[in-house]
Amino acid sequence: MMPRAFVYIISNKSRTLYCGITTDLRRRFEEHKNGAYVDSFTARYRWTRLVWFEAADSLASAAKREKEIKGWSRLKKLALIQETNPNMEDLSPRLDPLAPFA
Repeated sequence: MMPRAFVYIISNKSRTLYCGITTDLRRRFEEHKNGAYVDSFTARYRWTRLVWFEAADSLASAAKREKEIKGWSRLKKLALIQETNPNMEDLSPRLDPLAPFA
């Protein structure tokens, strides 16, 4: 079954973390990276790295997981990231532009 939504964590040069959800991970990360929403909270932080993501079967389950993660401490979020991405590398180049995500 194709994932219908994604929960993701992005970071910037100062390693600030932001957790969000989307139905199109590539598009949403590019929006963050390029500051598509000039007056938004996320535009102020110059997000440069997709450091973690997880597929979900529905937008509702992604929203539930996002709420759970947002309630965690920074240390717990970092531990989640480090399970699969210990160097907090940008994972966005690994997203296959030809693979359907939505």
